[in-house]
Amino acid sequence: MLCVTAAARQSWRGLKSSACAAVTVKNEPILSFKHGSEERKELLQALEHVKASTEEIPCVVGDERVWTSDIRYQLCPYNHAHKVAKFCYADKELINKAIMASLAARREWDLKPVQDRAQVLFKAADVISGPKRAEVLAKTMVGQGKTVMQAEIDAAAELIDFFRFNAKHAVELESQQPLDAEGSTNTALYRGLEGFIAAVAPFNFTAIGGNLAGTPAVMGNVVLWKPSDTAMSASYAVYNILRECGLPPNIVQFLPSDGPVFGDAVTASEHLAGINFTGSVPTFKRLWKQVAQNLDVYRSFPRLAGECGGKNFHFVHKSADVPSVVNGTIRSAFEYSGQKCSACSRMYVPHSLWPRVQQQLVDILKEVRVGDPVEDFSTFFSAVIDNKSFSRIKSWLDRAKTSPNLEIIAGGKCDDSKGYFVEPTVILTKDPHDAVMEEEIFGPVLSIYVYPDDDYKEILRLIDSTSPYALTGAVFALDRSVLDEASKVLRNAAGNFYINDKSTGSVVAQQPFGGARASGTNDKPGGPHYVLRWTSPQVVKETHVPLTEWKYPYMG
Repeated sequence: MLCVTAAARQSWRGLKSSACAAVTVKNEPILSFKHGSEERKELLQALEHVKASTEEIPCVVGDERVWTSDIRYQLCPYNHAHKVAKFCYADKELINKAIMASLAARREWDLKPVQDRAQVLFKAADVISGPKRAEVLAKTMVGQGKTVMQAEIDAAAELIDFFRFNAKHAVELESQQPLDAEGSTNTALYRGLEGFIAAVAPFNFTAIGGNLAGTPAVMGNVVLWKPSDTAMSASYAVYNILRECGLPPNIVQFLPSDGPVFGDAVTASEHLAGINFTGSVPTFKRLWKQVAQNLDVYRSFPRLAGECGGKNFHFVHKSADVPSVVNGTIRSAFEYSGQKCSACSRMYVPHSLWPRVQQQLVDILKEVRVGDPVEDFSTFFSAVIDNKSFSRIKSWLDRAKTSPNLEIIAGGKCDDSKGYFVEPTVILTKDPHDAVMEEEIFGPVLSIYVYPDDDYKEILRLIDSTSPYALTGAVFALDRSVLDEASKVLRNAAGNFYINDKSTGSVVAQQPFGGARASGTNDKPGGPHYVLRWTSPQVVKETHVPLTEWKYPYMG
């Protein structure tokens, strides 16, 4: 049992009698990077440095930078001749060493006041907002192929918001206390989980990696962070910022590693307390099965939190505003090459609106620039992340070119001679159950089914049952009765549901993000309840009046 000192009990009683003042936090403003602006000048300087060098990134256990013999490289997606970073994979022995080092540091970190732990995230947010902004953006742009705006939204604004709001939620959680009774005091202590957390991060959002590792840490946990191979440079920058802002050694270990090796090592440890994951469904299922098979090994039941992607929809009713539909869909389906978990991948359009929707989509896509996001800031999106992704998307395009049910009405070409480039592609299908409407593609490919106007109710039911995912979705309609009906039919089809807006663009604290079904455990990072996933509350009752009788009154 966690020891509670007299001073601590007195502090809790004071806290309960006068709830702690709310921490004031606002969403980070998004900078514009206009010509001549100071932020643009700083970013251009940082980009030149990243383009001209190959960063060396070791594994980090405690304060020890460790190189293994398994050397890998992070390649620039739009120019794969450029090696962004050289790094190494941790082997099983090093992962186990990191586990033991984490466990040795856990108790002291967990006993620190949450206000002290939160200061690390508050300081890191300020540093990213200020002096380190250009560096983190440049490494995200070059390493992950993001445009300046997509990098700014992700690696600056969202990451800063995650750190600030989750630190705020961590501090304010302590004010949530049980009732006292006459003669006794009740206190809730929000402890970290007993063991370590494994954080497995994706390539597509620098912010997600920082959140997966940083939020459990602020709640008193120790973390093994496995960054994505294709987001290594930006992830290492975030890790170093956390350390520079006061995160002690051994609280977060930085462990690039082969996925199965890392998964096997952490799930085999009796001290696994949780997995914080963003990635593919097969990988999350594999981890979940390994945990299930090892349940008898663990000291506690591990917490599993996962976000796994989606087959996100735009439903269009005949009453919809066509320009809103088209502009929202262009942004949702094609920004960052469609490599967002929330990107629109399937759209349902009524027959009466289809000619206008089609014409406007095709006209806009003729103007969309795909290329180098660093040399040309007018680029709308760049290359997909790597050769594996390129090959997978190309197979979908090849299928669309030969299937009698499918017609490519825009794009359809791809080229990996210099970078992993795929044109923004729109596929029209005759079959609403074709695989392009049901399976995740995770690229700049939008599939559309045109339906008879009066069949919209059937289409709503179709949307709900078509995909195994339930992450995001949008309904475009000006008819309020249609919006009400769609909200009911699609109640379980999306964790983030948009009305007359695109399916992407969730903002921390405004639209906490996550979905259910195959999309994950819907823990809503960015919301006030997320921090609870990484605590093990203890309730302490202290009685102040001695018990003088064992009998109850009814026994007299």
